[in-house]
Formats: sequence, C-alpha cells, structure tokens
Amino acid sequence: MKHAPRLAAALATAAVLAACAPQTSDNSSSDKDEKTGTLRVWLFQEVSNKPKEKVVDSVLAAFEKAHEDTEVTVEYIPVETRAQRIKAAFNDPESAPDVIEYGNTDTAGYVKDGGLLDVTEEFGAWQEAKDTDATAKQSVTVDGKVYGAPYFVGVRALYYRTDVFEELGLDVPRTQAELISTAKEIRAAEPELYGLAVGGAYTYGAMPFVWANGGELATGKGGSYASAIDSAAAQKGIKAYTSLFGDDNCPAATCAGMGGNDTVTAFASGKAGMAIGGDFSHAAVEAGKVRGKYAVVPLPGVKAGEIAPAFAGGNNIGVLKSTSHRTLAVDLMKRLASKETQASMFDAMGFLPTFSDVRRQAAAKEPFVKPFADTLAAGTKFVPASPAWAQIDSSLVLPTMFQEIVSGKKSVAAASADAAKKMNDAFGSVG
Repeated sequence: MKHAPRLAAALATAAVLAACAPQTSDNSSSDKDEKTGTLRVWLFQEVSNKPKEKVVDSVLAAFEKAHEDTEVTVEYIPVETRAQRIKAAFNDPESAPDVIEYGNTDTAGYVKDGGLLDVTEEFGAWQEAKDTDATAKQSVTVDGKVYGAPYFVGVRALYYRTDVFEELGLDVPRTQAELISTAKEIRAAEPELYGLAVGGAYTYGAMPFVWANGGELATGKGGSYASAIDSAAAQKGIKAYTSLFGDDNCPAATCAGMGGNDTVTAFASGKAGMAIGGDFSHAAVEAGKVRGKYAVVPLPGVKAGEIAPAFAGGNNIGVLKSTSHRTLAVDLMKRLASKETQASMFDAMGFLPTFSDVRRQAAAKEPFVKPFADTLAAGTKFVPASPAWAQIDSSLVLPTMFQEIVSGKKSVAAASADAAKKMNDAFGSVG
C-alpha cells in the first residue's frame, strides 16, 4: 500500500475545495465493478496518528495479499476540513476515494448528497455484523438502509475525585438529584472547585439529563422529524442541567461558554470535583494533576440504579457510490471495521469497539473501560437521522438555548420553544 503525501498537499487541496465545493451532489452509482487496480482510502488524521497507521497498514497488507494485482493508497485527512473534501469528492468521481472514514452524525447528510453506497445486502450477509450493537448500527442506517460499517463508538460517563469525596465524606451519586446536590456540596466546602464542571456549549454532556427525564431531541423519522426539545419532559431535563450553572456549582459567567473539552480540562487540572467525560478523555485525565485520584462510574439516571442514556458518538467506514471497485471496496470496508481490526484499534488508540463481544473483551483487559461499556449496555441515544442535523449542530441551536437560560435572558419554556422552532425550520428545509 502507499501513503499519499498528507501535509502541505492535503491542506492546499482542502483550501481549494472549501472555496469551490458544491453543496449538493448529483453523483450516480458507477456501473463498473473492477476486480483489480488501485483503491483509494481516506481516513481521519488523529492527534497521534502513528499507532493508527500501523493497524491500518496491517489491514491493507492482508487485503493486497488476498487480491492479486490490487493496490491501496491511503490518505489521512484533517477532521476539520472533512465536510468540504468529502462533498467535493461526491461531485468529482474521477478523483474521489473508494472508501472513507466519516463521523456517525454525518450519515444522513452524506446519504442525502447521494455520495454513500447502499450496502444493506452485504452488511446483512456479513457474519460479524450480528454482534454490532444496536445504536452503532443505527448510526449507519437511514430509512432502513445501511450505508457503511460502524468503526468505533464513544460515550460519556461521570469522572469524580476520589480524594475530594473521601475528604468530605461523600457517597458516589446514585441519582440525578444526588448528583446535583453533591456538586453543590463540594462547591460549598471547596469554593475553589467547580462541584461538577458543566458547559453551556457542551450539548452531549447536557443531553443525558434530557433523555433521563424522558425527553427527546426530536420525534419522527426520515423527512418528517419534528423537534421535541420543548416538551414537558425535555424541559424538566433542561431545568436539571441548567440548575448546575451558578455560584453554588459552576458560575454562569465562566461556565456558560465552556464546551466538553473545557470541562474535562478543568477536571484533569484539578479544578473540579466531577466532570462528564468520554472514554476518549481517559488519556487527558491520566496526563493531568488528578492522576491516581479519580474514578469513573456511569452517569446516574433519575432513579437509583438507572444509568442516564448517553449520546453514542463515533465514526463509521463507508464506500462511495461512485466507486468502480464495488466488490473490492466493500471487502476493504469490512476488513477495516472487522472485529480483529477494532480490537487492534482499541489496543493502539483506545477506540471503543462497536461489537458487543469485542467490547466485553476490551473491558476485561482494561478496567477503565467498564463504566463506559456498562453505559453502552444500558442503552444509548443518537441524533435524528436527518440531513438537517448538521445545520442544527453547526448553527449552535442547543448551546444557544442553554446559554440563554443560564444567563437569565430567557426562561426554560421560552428558550426551548425558540430552539424547537429553529430545529423545525431546519427539518423543513431538507424536505
């Protein structure tokens, strides 16, 4: 396999494509299925990419050995410019890759753009696919059809300071109400700490409060989604989350603008008693001042023993509809997303496998995985499978809602009603 030049060239290409990439595609499926030749792969560039490259190189070497007269070139592209590059690829089949890694919230938009290949039949016949967890499969599914293979999943849980809890004689929160009261107890006893670090721009840290109270982002499916963020149940969850903004926990003046990375950084640097962080936050916390002085448990739900539903983030591997190597590309997709590869990616990068059995093995190998595996097993949530979600997300509809509430500009009812209107406008704009 070959690695394409991926610094100056990639950035220059991205800049050009960002300026000229069309917003929609009339891309049609290739009628070719060549069994030899060169396949192009685009994967995401990680902060530390060498371990990922090593795993991928092993997969590609086995693939090339299995398919004579076949070569694979792989390019690692910046996540930040993925939207422009991938949309441009949908419109230019001649220079497009055959296989791509893509964010699981991008699925519906890419399907609407006509860029991803429907692999429902191949996925259904793939023996390993039966062990894919339900939410991961949902992330590659649009209107009942499958457009890729889940690659890894990421969820959030509750990090807490064991030394602070021991010093103050605190019990680990078992309910959402206990979580809120414990956060305020920590703040009262240790005014230099946030009890629970929260952020007004931390959408996926806030949503478990909404979901735990029975609320939803939206209802419906396909082109008929309607916002549910202003429902009575959702408002109850919003009130619970926004009650954590104030001088008695996390001052609104500071915390309203914080995102997920900010809250994890606050915890890792010793400035918070608790934080909602992902399995992917583990390395950052381990590198911080709280190393050896923290533990992780699932985020509690409303009732004792319940786990608050978490957002199931992660990435997928898909095949472009324009590929002229359908059979080979689908085989490569399955190899890149296989149980063996996901196990290796966990060892190399800490990415949580999307296969339930492989994830159990990972949890047995690394104790830090258990609370995240338990969270996944309890049931997770996903964003609406609508191409409108990208617009809603990039327009900061939900962060704006939370910030309006914690700043005192709007009531929960008014802010959620405004957010619902913006969401419905976006859902309506995509038909």
